[in-house]
Amino acid sequence: MSDNPWTDRIVGERMTVDQEFSTRIESSQFSNQQWSLIMTATEFEIEHPDDPDRARIVANTDKIDGIIPELENVQTGMGAMGGQGDGGGSSSSGGGVFDSIMGALGIGGNSGPSEREQREAAERLTQEYADELQSHLESKGKWETIRRTAGDE
Repeated sequence: MSDNPWTDRIVGERMTVDQEFSTRIESSQFSNQQWSLIMTATEFEIEHPDDPDRARIVANTDKIDGIIPELENVQTGMGAMGGQGDGGGSSSSGGGVFDSIMGALGIGGNSGPSEREQREAAERLTQEYADELQSHLESKGKWETIRRTAGDE
């Protein structure tokens, strides 16, 4: 169980949104494994739960900084196992230790996104997910109940 009883009440709805959102992940710079790691570090909160006009689900990404370095490791591990690229357009046929060292030194044209860029992209994508989740709850007539539950916490 989480610290937020309202999130425990929407597990099934989140599974539906996860499936619907998968196409958005495929078109992002993140792999499914990276997205899973990002979601593990993201907590969802309801801002202004007592105000029906201002209440909204927001993605709290305060813990994302702790996993940003791991995003590269996840992607590197996938490449070593013959996994597909990160969807970010990287199609280098090179790779290996030399390219890793060059990338770490900031040398070479295919170093990928910086940690700041990855964090910003993760923040944008998790908030898109939060917006989609709220929209889904509204369309199912569950938003008001969830909002009130969050306000009672």
